Amino acid sequence: MIQTVSPVQLAAYFDRIGYTGPHEASAETLHALHRLHPQAIPFENIDTLLGVTPRLDLESVFAKLVSARRGGYCYEHNLLFRAVLETIGFETTGLAARVLWADPDAMLPRTHMMLLVETPDETWLADVGFGSMTLTAPLVFDNGREQATPHETFRLDLIERGDFKLLVKLGDTWKPVYRFDLEPQVPSDYAMANHYVSTLPDSIFVNHLIVARVIPGQRQTLFDRTVTRRGTAEEHRELTSAAELRGVLEDTFGITLPTDAKLASVLEHLAAQAASAAT
Repeated sequence: MIQTVSPVQLAAYFDRIGYTGPHEASAETLHALHRLHPQAIPFENIDTLLGVTPRLDLESVFAKLVSARRGGYCYEHNLLFRAVLETIGFETTGLAARVLWADPDAMLPRTHMMLLVETPDETWLADVGFGSMTLTAPLVFDNGREQATPHETFRLDLIERGDFKLLVKLGDTWKPVYRFDLEPQVPSDYAMANHYVSTLPDSIFVNHLIVARVIPGQRQTLFDRTVTRRGTAEEHRELTSAAELRGVLEDTFGITLPTDAKLASVLEHLAAQAASAAT
């Protein structure tokens, strides 16, 4: 079932990301929304770190990412983005990918969500929820074509059995991001993957704090207590207190933090790890 947002919700979403352009299903609109969304709404996994499986119904996703001014991970970002695009008049298809970012040779389960988007002249890959390497522009489905975005250059390669591989150019090296096919996914597919990544004891989302946001010319990430800023150069900073962690989450990433008492404990634990590593 295709989901859309109400006129009031659409206006609130546009206000959240700072979009003031036309409400039409054009390539220009798609590019503008895709650029603004990850600048305004951060990637974050605070819920899974607190032992909470994020809800994927549209009302819950909207309440969290727009009304509560939180962030989320791939399912939340791309479900919201898809509903907005469908409301405007785009035709979209939900897809799923095997992540290659940490291990290019791995054949992991399909746990990442992204979108196929149609405009009158082109078919696009859209993805506003891949953490530290979130796309900041949609990519045309054109095998092997290098495509510049406001941040890095990307490429889509057609590989065996009709699978595609997304690669990003970092310096002079092409690094695989994920691989996928064009089989449409239904809500139950995402529900199963969401349960898997939010409850598996070895899941990175259960064991580590992962936050990311893009600004013009720069990517900002937080992995546990390490802040990284990557633009023309790369800078790292280690946070050593829960207060510093909270300040970076609120000020650098723009997250209105939940009042869950367990969050304070998690931040204290991460700060304690930093103190232990320093001694």
